[in-house]
Amino acid sequence: MLKLYNTLTRKKEDFKSLHKEKVGMYVCGPTVYWYQHIGNLRTYLFEDVLRKVLKYNGYKVKQVMNVTDVGHLTSDADTGEDKIERAAKKQGKKAQDIANYYLKIFKQDFEKLNIQEPDIWCKATEHIKEQINLIKTLEKKGYTYKTSDGIYFDTSKLKDYGKLARLKKDKLKAGCRIRLGEKKSNTDFALWKFSEKQGNRQQEWKSPWGTGFPGWHLECSAMSTKYLGKQFDIHTGGIDHIPIHHTNEIAQSETAFEKKPWVKYWMHGAWLLFKGEKVSKSKGGLYTVSELERKGFNPLVFRYLCLTTHYKKPLNFSIDKLKSAQISYQRLKNIISEIKDKGINKEYLKEFEETINNDLDMPGALQVLWKLLRDKKAKKKLGTVKKMDEVLGLDLLKKEKLKIPNSVSKLLKERSNARKNKDWKKADELREKIKKLGYAINDTEKGFVVKKR
Repeated sequence: MLKLYNTLTRKKEDFKSLHKEKVGMYVCGPTVYWYQHIGNLRTYLFEDVLRKVLKYNGYKVKQVMNVTDVGHLTSDADTGEDKIERAAKKQGKKAQDIANYYLKIFKQDFEKLNIQEPDIWCKATEHIKEQINLIKTLEKKGYTYKTSDGIYFDTSKLKDYGKLARLKKDKLKAGCRIRLGEKKSNTDFALWKFSEKQGNRQQEWKSPWGTGFPGWHLECSAMSTKYLGKQFDIHTGGIDHIPIHHTNEIAQSETAFEKKPWVKYWMHGAWLLFKGEKVSKSKGGLYTVSELERKGFNPLVFRYLCLTTHYKKPLNFSIDKLKSAQISYQRLKNIISEIKDKGINKEYLKEFEETINNDLDMPGALQVLWKLLRDKKAKKKLGTVKKMDEVLGLDLLKKEKLKIPNSVSKLLKERSNARKNKDWKKADELREKIKKLGYAINDTEKGFVVKKR
């Protein structure tokens, strides 16, 4: 039985889908105004593992991911600039071009990290009608009000507002979480924002309340229910989404659709840390996948690193830790490349399955894999590794063409000449130099074989 930790109940629960053998899964996607850093991507890796585990267990998964290309402001207080509009102004480009460019890079990162793309990508700008209709529904039910800058959701009418984050509204003083302004309550949030000057924005639409654009929280409720129904199985995101974004999604969705719970299982990934704090511009650690590649790391090394820590626990990142992960990953690949016996070892596979089904225990799953490979008595390893990699997603059986740097090639040539001249001492010295550069040599009757260490 697959067990998953549900943020809503704060418990690890047996997973039971709403529809037999089918799972509806919604993933909070990117705001495409800039590159996604590895902190963002750790969350998408956790969601990819979740999807792979569900599939492994025989479920047919329908995964939907939103693309925020409008409406995400620079402040949770429903103030500040729209992130897409600001990036467009700064770069002197069209907002749509900005969004499309960074979405393209995001998809490339998915491919590099072996993250499966969602079944449906849905852009906020392509679902304005659905978002306006959702506001109309809330308005008819009496849960909206108008201010000078937009249409807001009245959270005071909900007794259970904030249940996901365990918020206590009576203890939230005005201005404590966000500035109150014209809002009736500091927890109220924008459903529709009016353009300050009509025609000044690149992206704005006419609505029954005035020209403007949808609030960030609205898009997820409108698009998830369009593609997954008014009630579905799993909603995921980072832990930073719990107190505001996901809390507001629940408020507007359960009010509009009258389904409780609107989503059965809420799952959240913990932060990637750098020097003990969340990766940020001020603290550092905001590498992109491309930047790690330029430093000589295979993106799958970062995937391996993420698998060494449970998704609900913070992961401390550093280049040194990535280097250690690189050594482990390469050693893993080297060992597997020598395995010849095919077939599936049922004992080890059963242990692996029990581990991944215990709330996606990927560190434990890696331990099972290593135990299998180190067990000299175990047979039928190759097929077992192949089956495990359906979840791990590490390309463990994929043979890659080794790219040897010029500096190493020169040393290899020198060593070959030394061996021809029977200068064994020099050959050994050169082997050590090559080893320090990250390459191992295996001498055979037909010559030598070079491998990455």
